[in-house]
Amino acid sequence: MLARLHSDHKHIAILLKLLNNKQERLEKGEVVNFNLIRDVVEYMQSYAEHSHHPLEDLINDFYSQAYPAEMLDRKLAQEHETLSENSSQLMATLNLILSDVPVQIEQLNQTIKDYVSMQKAHMLYEEEVIFPMWQQGFSEQDWQVLNAKCQERLISDPLFSDDDNLVFEELREYIAKAEE
Repeated sequence: MLARLHSDHKHIAILLKLLNNKQERLEKGEVVNFNLIRDVVEYMQSYAEHSHHPLEDLINDFYSQAYPAEMLDRKLAQEHETLSENSSQLMATLNLILSDVPVQIEQLNQTIKDYVSMQKAHMLYEEEVIFPMWQQGFSEQDWQVLNAKCQERLISDPLFSDDDNLVFEELREYIAKAEE
């Protein structure tokens, strides 16, 4: 499970870099592809918020029950909630732009900048605090129980998996070209 979550973080980091690049271009007054930005946010909503974060929450809840003396705070779940709210706001703004509704570009620029910053800080918190805590605390038997529980929540990554999923095709092609 941890390997899967680390892998997800690597993929999300690629998308955050792409968003950061678009935000910087927007800040300079350059033309950006708003459909591509929307695709990134849509991916974050459809995969990160509906598979990745629920897996982390499930593992964290299991950890809290297995080790109640550790008194985990609710920071992880709260951050997941806040990130979901922020991506919904960003998606709403992008949909307005794509529907030719006037939106202040400065506001969009700041919203993207904040979103990327928040996502990066969240992943850093997980990588430096949460994942090592789980790694140290869980036994092999705990991971086996968790793996069985997590199977219900696992979905194939619609962007970075090897299946023939055509969802996010434009985004997949853009990333492939950027890596060349």
